Order: sequence, then C-alpha cells, then structure tokens
Amino acid sequence: MRLPVSAKVTTSADSLSPAIKPMPAERFLDTNILLYGYDLDAPEKRQIAQSLIEQAWLQPGRTAISVQVLQEFHVNFVRKGHPVEEASALIDDFSHWPVIDNTLAIFRLGLSLQARWQLSLWDAMILAAAQASGARELLTEDLNHGQDYGGVRVVNPFK
Repeated sequence: MRLPVSAKVTTSADSLSPAIKPMPAERFLDTNILLYGYDLDAPEKRQIAQSLIEQAWLQPGRTAISVQVLQEFHVNFVRKGHPVEEASALIDDFSHWPVIDNTLAIFRLGLSLQARWQLSLWDAMILAAAQASGARELLTEDLNHGQDYGGVRVVNPFK
C-alpha cells in the first residue's frame, strides 16, 4: 500500500540523523575524478585528477566520496582491463576518506534532488551524498560547472 501524497516527507541533507552525518567535508569527488587519476589515455586529465587525489591524502577528512563512487570506480576500473585485485586495493585505500553510505535517507534525498533538478538518478545520488557529507563543492565533469545545487556548487576541474 502506498502513502497518500500528503503523507510523504521530502528529505533534505539537514534531516539526516546524526548517526549518518560525518564531520563536514569541504569537497566531494565524483567517480570520474578517481578514474582519470589512473587513465593513461587522458594525460592532461590524469595529471589534474592525480593532484586532486593527492590533496585528498594530504588533507585528511576534507575530501569525501560515497559507496556509490567506490562501486562505480571498481566496475569501470576493472572494465578498462585492470585486475580486480588492484581495484580492490585502491578501494581499500580510498575507504580511509570520509565515505557516505548508501542509506534509505540518502536514497530519498536523491529522489527529491532528481525531481527538483531533473537529473539522472545516478547523478542525483552523487549530489545527495555530497550534500550529506557537508561538502560545498562537488568535483565532477558530469553536471553543470558552476551551478549551485542547493548549497553544493559543481566544479569541473578539467575546464
């Protein structure tokens, strides 16, 4: 049975329980940033991405990712011909950063953002995780550079 429309609740990052809200990060990295860090076919983007990844290591806690980013990284990294073991080792390394879990609250927030901004579900879920992380910047090439999506500004570092 479905709830009547009037009973539905719109979720925002502010309404997430404290148990799933980590310390605020300054920025959030989308999957494409991590992938370009290991892409031998795109040397300019690789250099920029490696610099961003290095900054994340040098400034612990300031750069967040999500379980979705880790999942997408694994799938696409292996698809490009890298060994599963190498992908898993990198996932273990990236897991030391603040990682936003896939939760029902994040999913609901993603659905809300999808409807509000007319995004794909996957992009909306990245945006929801970025909001939940407290980040003010989302580094990606998949959304509109410079646009503010409810307090998270998109930065395309490759522009």
